[in-house]
Amino acid sequence: MKHIIAFAGSNSKQSINKQLVTYTSSLVENLDTTILDLNDFEVPIFSVDLEQETGFPEHAKRLMNIIKEADGLIISLAEHNGAYTAVFKNLFDWISRVEPKTFQNKPMLLMATSPGARGGLTVLEMAKARFPRHDSNIVATYSLPSFFDNFSEGKITHSDLNAQLLKAVKLFQEALNH
Repeated sequence: MKHIIAFAGSNSKQSINKQLVTYTSSLVENLDTTILDLNDFEVPIFSVDLEQETGFPEHAKRLMNIIKEADGLIISLAEHNGAYTAVFKNLFDWISRVEPKTFQNKPMLLMATSPGARGGLTVLEMAKARFPRHDSNIVATYSLPSFFDNFSEGKITHSDLNAQLLKAVKLFQEALNH
């Protein structure tokens, strides 16, 4: 059975992106799914000097190994001030040093949501431009606008937005099966 990992680019205990990634991973059929929490991969603030002095943090190496062992990735990025969250950016800096081909050409469903009408589109566009430099295979993207208006009781409540997500999940699933 294929195994995917899913995580939100956030360390918030009430992360709306973690809620979205959890719901999305439940829609993927016949796969073993592990939902990660970035709080379990705490690393010091990246610095070239620190890397030279101490090497790579164990949690960065562990996350990179988890990515290597997975067959696919579902990532939902939180947006802070129009960019990645500090926790995601810092961890991404470390794991991309451990392995420059960070995403290992694994099929990826890349998502974002926010309370606002743009649904994290700025960070989503940033990642779509950046991740291919790290060997991503983004097979589908999805943005959920106005999270609190469109998500309730663990699922998307707006039928058109849910249909868009189901199309993205289908593309992701097809890429995993090839």
